[in-house]
Amino acid sequence: MTEWSLAEVHDVIAAATPDRAMLVGDDVRRSHAEVVDRTKGLAGFLVGQGLGVRRERQQLERWECGQARVAVVLRNRPAYVEAMYGCYRARAVPFNVNQQYTPDEIGSLLDLVGADAVVYQRSLGPHLAPALRGRPLVLIDVDDGSGVDPLEGGTELESAIEAGRGVELPQPSGDDLYLVCTGGTTGAPKAVMWRQADIFVAGMSGGEDATAESIAAGLCAEPQVWFAAPPLMHAAAQWTTFSGLHQGGTVLLHDDGGRGFDAADLLALAERERAFLITIVGDAYARPLIDELRRGSYDLSSLQRLATGGAMTSAEHKAAFVDLLPWVTVVDGYGASETGGMAYGVTSRSYTTRGHAPLAGGAVLASDRSRFLAPGDDEVGWIARRGRVPLGYLDDRTATEATFPVVEGERLAVPGDRGRLAADGSIELLGRDSMVVNTGGEKVFVEEVEQALLRHPAVEDALVVGRPSERFGQEVVAVVQLRPGREVDGAELREFCASSLARFKAPRAVAFTERIARHPSGKADYRWARSVAEHAVDVNLRRPPT
Repeated sequence: MTEWSLAEVHDVIAAATPDRAMLVGDDVRRSHAEVVDRTKGLAGFLVGQGLGVRRERQQLERWECGQARVAVVLRNRPAYVEAMYGCYRARAVPFNVNQQYTPDEIGSLLDLVGADAVVYQRSLGPHLAPALRGRPLVLIDVDDGSGVDPLEGGTELESAIEAGRGVELPQPSGDDLYLVCTGGTTGAPKAVMWRQADIFVAGMSGGEDATAESIAAGLCAEPQVWFAAPPLMHAAAQWTTFSGLHQGGTVLLHDDGGRGFDAADLLALAERERAFLITIVGDAYARPLIDELRRGSYDLSSLQRLATGGAMTSAEHKAAFVDLLPWVTVVDGYGASETGGMAYGVTSRSYTTRGHAPLAGGAVLASDRSRFLAPGDDEVGWIARRGRVPLGYLDDRTATEATFPVVEGERLAVPGDRGRLAADGSIELLGRDSMVVNTGGEKVFVEEVEQALLRHPAVEDALVVGRPSERFGQEVVAVVQLRPGREVDGAELREFCASSLARFKAPRAVAFTERIARHPSGKADYRWARSVAEHAVDVNLRRPPT
């Protein structure tokens, strides 16, 4: 069995379809052959700078990295994917940086990962510069047409590619790392370390027993356009990109210039490029897209799949997509940076699944982690992945052994999500254990309450957290953004939630805000929500009419 590196997989695809469009965006269209040539040049430049493998995998503990690390500070543009492949060909490891972090936060992430180089686009240079002071890093800048001068001491991407042509490159290995930094939704970011051979199967549509022949044979006859709408510094967008490429698709990328998500821009681009698949992140993307589809007129006849993941998408919004685009299938994926793709649900005009069907390796571990649950076991357990799982968290033995424990000789990924295994084998997702509110001895999963709030016609967005309570230990608090022109008070929202949930789950306090803070990926910013919840006003605890 071949343990594939991502660069080797790309070589197979490029040999089979050299002239097929691979990357579209930023006013450029690049074929597979062009990208191979360009990324070999970039790899040669990195090798010339002494960036590559330093210690092989077998010499390392599973939380250690023996490769040079390259920060990628780019928006969604072809250069992002080229930077990743260039690093892989040099046997260096790229990692994602959230460009909306403060300079101090970026500096902390560079230190956490141990960056040796940075690839950035010039418009982000002034924001990045304070984070680079005192750090002797190799700099590669991408001219994005912004007119902003590059940082001193760097090399422009095109010049780096030219300088590296003809340099002898190392042979990549399936043991080489794929590194992804978590978004810090509930705490500080962590760097998740995957072997490339494992993430190829677990998150990028690779076959378990793939051969060069099977990879080439599995490419679609005609290229389908895959549109990753979320930022590429989000793992799910990277997995969409690589999955599309590994199936012979063309990847569409859109640099929003830092303006943020715009539903009209996304739909117009999908119409123009005849997108086959679009990926989004939960209700934060779904709501404005549905509103825009109802307002405007778009020819989306080419669109066959709308994939959502990374955050909860309500049943109401999935049904709305199918009502507006009846030929489209909505695929609701579940996974994490620590697990890859784990399970999925389907909503279409003719068929809707109950729960999420597990993918290969998806399982539910008993609450005491002593056994795997069988379908129908009436127990809330830990969602886990078996088989192809990460090595661990970079330079963090304690967190590695906690999240990726070895049970009966088998390394598992147990990222902290709770769930049940239904009688039909589907997984019922309950939410992240760290976001459970323990109120009066009862456990409340915040995503369940958020979904109830979002069903209220006046609510645009909502997050739910816990805060200390003398009476209950913790109490459920909602942070709510109302739709323009709508009014509702906290008492009404509590009663609305209590009409569909157990009463102890309904918010006891509500804070109203002009806008819910979310990360650029669309994921919730719960640290922000907790700070707002400290000042939430207790609702009038009216009893429902008898």
